[in-house]
Amino acid sequence: MAEPKNESMFPKLDAAQIARLEPFGKRRRVDAGETLFEIGQQHLGVFVLIEGNIEIFSPSGTVVTVHEPGEFTGEINLLSGRPSVVSARCAEPTTVIEIDPANLRRIIQTDPELSEMLLRAYVLRRAYLVANSVGDVVLAGSSHSADTLRLKGFLTRNGYPFTYLDVERDAGIQELFDHFQVGVADIPVLICGNRYVLRNPTNAEVARCLSFNTEIDHGTVYDIVIVGAGPSGLAAAVYAASEGLNVVVLESCAPGGQAGSSSRIENYLGFPTGVSGQELADRALVQSQKFGAQVNIAAPAIGLKCAKEPFAVNLASGEHVHSRSIIIATGAAYRKLALPNLAQFEGVGVYYGATHVEAQLCQDEEIAIVGGGNSAGQAAVFLSTRAKHVHLLVRGPGLSETMSRYLIRRIEESPAITLWARTEIEGLEGNGQLQHLRWRSQDGAAEIHDIRHLFLMTGANPNTAWLKGCLALDGKQFVKAGMDLTPEDLETAKWPLQRPPYLLETSLPRVFAVGDVRSGSVKRVASAVGEGSICVQLVHRVLAE
Repeated sequence: MAEPKNESMFPKLDAAQIARLEPFGKRRRVDAGETLFEIGQQHLGVFVLIEGNIEIFSPSGTVVTVHEPGEFTGEINLLSGRPSVVSARCAEPTTVIEIDPANLRRIIQTDPELSEMLLRAYVLRRAYLVANSVGDVVLAGSSHSADTLRLKGFLTRNGYPFTYLDVERDAGIQELFDHFQVGVADIPVLICGNRYVLRNPTNAEVARCLSFNTEIDHGTVYDIVIVGAGPSGLAAAVYAASEGLNVVVLESCAPGGQAGSSSRIENYLGFPTGVSGQELADRALVQSQKFGAQVNIAAPAIGLKCAKEPFAVNLASGEHVHSRSIIIATGAAYRKLALPNLAQFEGVGVYYGATHVEAQLCQDEEIAIVGGGNSAGQAAVFLSTRAKHVHLLVRGPGLSETMSRYLIRRIEESPAITLWARTEIEGLEGNGQLQHLRWRSQDGAAEIHDIRHLFLMTGANPNTAWLKGCLALDGKQFVKAGMDLTPEDLETAKWPLQRPPYLLETSLPRVFAVGDVRSGSVKRVASAVGEGSICVQLVHRVLAE
């Protein structure tokens, strides 16, 4: 890393701080040349350096940094229990204080000063590793492959460092293919630490290969299972875990949900300069893990056993998670256009998120965005700094009824954005990849535009198919809860209690719905976070009944 060292990334503990840490660990003498930990090692603790030095190496053997007396090892993987992407070796006789994972978590939860120092350093170090592709994972793919885009997004949104090689641009890729006995027909190919070669793997296969998750204890009945790790689910996880409840979070793809793909959120309290959905999700995930919440990635729920307690959530892996209460935070997905060949272009010209991954694909090109909500506005503003021109299409007469004023003003003042009101996409054309769009305004003829990138952010459909009749839903399949439940809903559900459902409680006692999946919810990050935090107080109440 660059010199001089970043003091936030590599702070030095003073004598008083080291004295506070020492009761949590044990002093250890390390010989010159001895390895403290290796790449791939899991559930590591922290080493506080008293004298000597500790060299940190990347998989290629490059020295990433050298820790000096007063510094400490580790990055955010110490909280998640995921494998280390670097190794550590002592170049000279060294003395350290070794603190195991349980005591590290205790320090973070009980010592505010040390917690702030450790967490800031760990977050910054992981950001450095991701930005500089320090790790032993290689993704080989193509910009014309939808599954390549899927895997790039999955690794990026889960904060995992990887090296990307493109078959169209990287000359040395054939040598890599020959070594691992794969070909272009196999892409995307994921190579995990020179040990495993995965040909077009699912997200779940990648999560297993990279040891993303802690195994679920099937003998445990959790206090809460939270299904979905968007803003509402992560907020619930933070508050539940911080209050001592035994929590497991099940997320189908990556923390942050739909909000995680937002390029910049500027109306969320406490972030006057804005925060990206990715940053917000990363911080919330660290916060939940700080308090001990177990977050499992690529673990989609496919069913709910609701006939008796404890409840059981069925996973796509065939596993079951048992719990005394459930918080449903599965959110909603962007609605798809009714075009016959839409699926043909998804991931190869048609996208449902506007992160830096998608932005790289449309540098200096014309793009189109369909949608009139804040997500579409954020995408238009963000992509206008990278694309040649942005065409924003809405079915209605304008944006005033669906978008925040600050975004409308930016769109109106940007020469790189054109708003097309009362306009709809009629057709997609291309050979293997999107090449042309055909759209029509209310009073005009159909127009064909040479546009190869289309972003769809049109309304939302709730992710409730997995509930399969367990709960009362509204006409659009959102979960009804609290005051929205009618006497008829409760009679049909055979509500068994004398009291009515609590705020956010569904037609099934001890099962709650928060965020975008809930009928009548306000589709804003702040309201989702509020519902997630409020819900935990109600969970305490029902668990005490």
